[in-house]
Amino acid sequence: MDLSTLGTETRNDKTSDLDRMSPTELLLAMNDEDRTVADAVRRAVPDIAAAVDVIVASLRQGGRLIYLGAGTSGRIGMLDAAEIPPTFGTTPERVVGLLAGGARAFGVAVEGAEDDPTRAVADLDAVGLTARDTVVGLAASGRTPYVVGGLDHARAIGAATVSVACNTEAVTSRHADVAIEVPTGPEVLTGSTRLKAGTAEKLVCNMLSTATMARLGKVYGNLMVDMNATNEKLVDRARRIVAEAADTDLDTAARALAAAHGHAKTAIVLLLANCTAEEASARLRAADDDVRAAVAA
Repeated sequence: MDLSTLGTETRNDKTSDLDRMSPTELLLAMNDEDRTVADAVRRAVPDIAAAVDVIVASLRQGGRLIYLGAGTSGRIGMLDAAEIPPTFGTTPERVVGLLAGGARAFGVAVEGAEDDPTRAVADLDAVGLTARDTVVGLAASGRTPYVVGGLDHARAIGAATVSVACNTEAVTSRHADVAIEVPTGPEVLTGSTRLKAGTAEKLVCNMLSTATMARLGKVYGNLMVDMNATNEKLVDRARRIVAEAADTDLDTAARALAAAHGHAKTAIVLLLANCTAEEASARLRAADDDVRAAVAA
């Protein structure tokens, strides 16, 4: 494949004098280009929504969301995966990030790792890929062999597959059940896809995971009711979340949280349904952990 034909690899006429720009001129040029990314992502929303449906189905049947990528793309997947447990109270195994070259490649590039499709097969096998999982292959170029190999292996096993690329007619799109293409165009610094393309991938990952967790009852309104309160700041946030959700004062919220052993979702049901913590927990279990359904019950 002639990489020079990819939009992410072509030169940006607007920044051809990048090395002669003043810092302010350079930063304004970057900001102007960055402002185009959100619009490009917006045009892909129908495909992103289709991917959310696939991921939700996987998680509801006990499967996982597995991000797979190389370089910046893989690091973005790992970052999103790492943020899910504290934000939504899931176990670390529910959302997994795999990076070509392994975890050590997060800080130090492992050259050539992205060119070997068999590495992705080994990495997916190492985490016990099953047909219940969804693999999201992230590749700014849309042609990374590591990602293509991983998507093919996932499909062979029967897992659902999603591709995310920052070029149109991407190779990875032909290897996935749902293809998300967000053409971000030429970078300010030619070929540096950690810039606009990386931003687009981060936005897409944010959308995939947040929408999925919302569909799974991990939020109430726009509140993080399943968050893990693991430090002083988060304990305070949990108290405010309970107070907001139950339309009560902070002291009442604190007492409810104490009764619920610090679990915000249980404390909210306790207050809204006017029941004990034990009854709130039982209601949540019966309602598949959904606050609205537990209160209505």
